[in-house]
Amino acid sequence: MLNESKLTRRELMQHGLAAATVMTVSPLAGSAAAATENKNGITPCTAVSANDFLNSIGICSAVSVRGENLLSTLKAVRYLGTRWIRAGYESGIPIADLIEAHKRTGVRFSYGLMSGGTDLGRLLDGARQLAAVGALLAMEGNNEPNNWGITYQGQTGGKDKSWLAVAALQRDLYKAVKSDPVLKAYPVWNISEGGAQTDNVGLQFLTIPKNAGCLMPDGTPYADYANCHNYMTHPSWAGLHDNQTWIAADPTSACKVDGLYGNYGVTWRKHYAGYSESALLTLPRVTTETGITLDDTITEQVQALLYMSVYLAQFKQGWKHTSVYLLRDRSDEAGNQTFGFYKPDYTPRLAARYLHNLTTILADKQSNSIPGQLNYSITNQPATVHDLLLQKHDGTFHLVVWGERFTGGEDTITIKLGSPRASIKIYDPTKDTLPVQTLPQTDSVSLTLSNHPVVIEIA
Repeated sequence: MLNESKLTRRELMQHGLAAATVMTVSPLAGSAAAATENKNGITPCTAVSANDFLNSIGICSAVSVRGENLLSTLKAVRYLGTRWIRAGYESGIPIADLIEAHKRTGVRFSYGLMSGGTDLGRLLDGARQLAAVGALLAMEGNNEPNNWGITYQGQTGGKDKSWLAVAALQRDLYKAVKSDPVLKAYPVWNISEGGAQTDNVGLQFLTIPKNAGCLMPDGTPYADYANCHNYMTHPSWAGLHDNQTWIAADPTSACKVDGLYGNYGVTWRKHYAGYSESALLTLPRVTTETGITLDDTITEQVQALLYMSVYLAQFKQGWKHTSVYLLRDRSDEAGNQTFGFYKPDYTPRLAARYLHNLTTILADKQSNSIPGQLNYSITNQPATVHDLLLQKHDGTFHLVVWGERFTGGEDTITIKLGSPRASIKIYDPTKDTLPVQTLPQTDSVSLTLSNHPVVIEIA
């Protein structure tokens, strides 16, 4: 067992269950590999709404406290194009500031107990105010009880003690939300780092199944969504790797960081059994923290590339929402000075510009009720190249193809379409928001990919 009190936050959030070395990738909607191949090798693929992808993009922020100020937060959120913020009553963020942020940017909030919080009345009151103006996204349980214990109804729990108090609080949060006439329509996200349970209270389940052998009763409901802090690096997986974010997003035992498997498959601390690997593939899930700090290897350029890739990889592999830690570097917390899209004085890092370009290229405000299909195939597609087919509400397809060769090298691929298109535009978010190339009357696109996404617009 690690001595958590002597570890940095970066080490604490990255320790977990080392996983198998063979990567298995589940076929998901929008993947050329997932569709039924026709006689020409070109496959009909169903698109996902571009707006749904944009809605998945979140950020952690204290909004107007802990050295952050509301006006700068609003400016940063607008520029990045992030659609939601992870927040709570921790640090005393005024509800009025959250409401103002929503009114001026449209951003919504996951609202949770955060680190050590137990005041359900206060949490629900703030959530109702957010819901009244359309600013609420979801309710969330405790943040990392392995690092911040709680005292609930006279019982202390979490960290190295019994987790029965943590389980009781999450159970009561779920019941309170689902009994509330306003809040019952909103999803409840589980605690983060449930894989750290010291005793088997069943927090590796959304609802404890029959004959699970947990300390809490069978049928105890905790959440609608699994919640992970699957940071893209890990002490047992040191350094920079190809497919860094793709592997971190993997829901199975192929994940080499503290991911879905280590929290909901087999818990990383005590190895309590949770869901089967096949069940994990479809388990509703969100990531409320991921990110990476700068060092000699992780330059601003590398961080910027990883942050684009992590949003894409997470969404493609079934994560409903993903929040990067952090909007602006912490100025009041040791070890967290270089996670941010922004420096403490709100100077943007390269990651801010790249994400701005990506969300601007894909900008849309309306979801498709019935997404269309595009016939395409990718020849010579290696394991480090991934694709996500998006469609805007006006019918325009945006095929995002990205490489994750973070250790060097390139891959040349060809995208073949089912029929010629009058015009195809190619965007590179590391360059600009304007097309870098326009191809007239063609049914194929050749690309050389390395470590970032390219967006192909197909009318």
